[in-house]
Amino acid sequence: MAMKTTFMVQTFAIKRKRLVPGDREVSPTESGALKKAEAMAGRMPGTAALKVVADDETGELEAATILGQFGDIPEDFAESLQGA
Repeated sequence: MAMKTTFMVQTFAIKRKRLVPGDREVSPTESGALKKAEAMAGRMPGTAALKVVADDETGELEAATILGQFGDIPEDFAESLQGA
C-alpha cells in the first residue's frame, strides 16, 4: 500500500446565498498551497489549503487536513472532510 500526499486549494463560491465548494487546484508543496489559497481569497468568498493522504493504488482516503483557511468557509467543512 503506497500512500501519496497531495496538497490542494479548495475554493468556495456563493450560490443561492449559501457557500458551496468551487474549484480545486493541486499545488506541488504545502507552502505553495497556503500561498495560493491566501492569494485566491482576494477574488473568492473563501479558500482552504488542504493536505490529502490517500492510497495511490486504490484511491482510498487516509486523512485530510486543513492547513489554512481564508475568508468565508462553510461551518461544517472540517466535519465533511472527516466523513469523506
